[in-house]
Formats: sequence, C-alpha cells, structure tokens
Amino acid sequence: MRVDARANDELRPIHITPGFIPHANGSALIEFGSTKVICTATVEERVPPFLKGTGKGWLTGEYAMIPASTNIRKPRESSKGKVEGRTHEIQRLIGRSLRSIINLDEIGERTIWIDCDVIQADGGTRTASITGGFIALIHCINWMIKQGMIEKSPVHSYVAAISVGIYDGQAVLDLCFEEDSNAQVDMNLVMTDTGEFIEIQGTGEESSFSMEELKQMMQIGQAGIKTIISMQKDSLGGLTELVAGDAR
Repeated sequence: MRVDARANDELRPIHITPGFIPHANGSALIEFGSTKVICTATVEERVPPFLKGTGKGWLTGEYAMIPASTNIRKPRESSKGKVEGRTHEIQRLIGRSLRSIINLDEIGERTIWIDCDVIQADGGTRTASITGGFIALIHCINWMIKQGMIEKSPVHSYVAAISVGIYDGQAVLDLCFEEDSNAQVDMNLVMTDTGEFIEIQGTGEESSFSMEELKQMMQIGQAGIKTIISMQKDSLGGLTELVAGDAR
C-alpha cells in the first residue's frame, strides 16, 4: 500500500505559481505534494567559449537544495568547496531536457540560465525542476520578445518529467521520498507533448525487473506526463501560443 493511500497511477497534488520571483526574466514555484522547487530563467548576453562567433545561443541548468529542504540539514555545497556528483547529474539532465525543445539558433549569442532551487524535498525534485523550469522558460521567452531580443518563440514542444517505480511489488507513479527510498525499481521519464522521449533513467535498486513491469511503469508514466502537460498549459494561459505546436 502506498504511503499516502493514493492510487498507483495517481499524481500528487500539483500547483504551479508563475512569476514567483519578480527579478527573474521568467519564474515559477512548482509543487508536487510536499516537494517545492523555485525555478527561474535568466538571460545572459554571452555564450560559452565554444559557441562564440557562431550566432547560436545556449541553455543550461543549475540545481541546488537549500539547507532546510530536508529533515536533516543539508550543508551548502559552496561551503564544501565542490559540487556533488548527484547535483552535476541533475543539472545536466535539466539542461538536456530543455535544450531539446528549443531552437537555440534563434536566440542569438545569449545564454538562458534555468536555476532550480529546492526549498522543500519529498521526492521527485529533478522531475519537478524540469517541469517547472519549462514554465519559467516560456515566461522568459515572452520577456525576450517584449524586449525586442527575438521576434518569435524558438520553443517547439512542451516538456515535462515524472518519476515511476516498483514499490511494494507494484508499479507506482510520482514517488514521494519514503516510497523512493524503499522502491525496488526507480525510474525517471522526460517526455514532450507529442509523446516523444527525451530521457529514460531506470535502475533496479534492490532487484532486476521484468519487461512486463517496465511496460507498466512506462504506461502510467506516459499518462502522468500527459496530465502534467495539461496543467502546464492551464498555467501558461495565453502564453501557450509561444509553443509552436499550439500556435499551429
């Protein structure tokens, strides 16, 4: 039985608050149950050295957990003098996921920074970061158009992410921390609104898993992402026209 008595294919309550950080070019607070992540998007008028002179832009992600986001204080990585391997992995995942749905040739030699700060962690922080990061990105694109930096949106698809796993012998959707910590299989899915996959991360934590279990996890994961993208569209309101698929 699940920790919070949800159905196996049921998402936690999701809330999206756009414009949460007024100083950012785009921002959102995203909540998956007790997990809360502040996502911001900021434009910088420069690109990494390998892109200088190409006319092409860049998008990258940064991720952090504040000290009180977990039950036991999590020391800031800056105080340790190094970034943990887990953080590097998540940052790369956020960057890859959002770069896959934007044409970087159309933003000029600029970098869009997607910063994701976990203020409360209860499982699924990386998937919430991608989902909320997309909202922040669209608001940032809207700001760039208003500033005359670009003429049209370079975003061609929605993107969202969710966790799935095998918990207590059953395929379940959107694992909280306790479920994730005790899952036999842990998996993260990143997908577009057209049903295409950007990333599939799956690991047998305690044992192997069968093809049938994989199919079950993929099925509930795909359905969950479809629901999340619908929520993203509701959150964006009139800004949905900035995603090429909706504009058509």
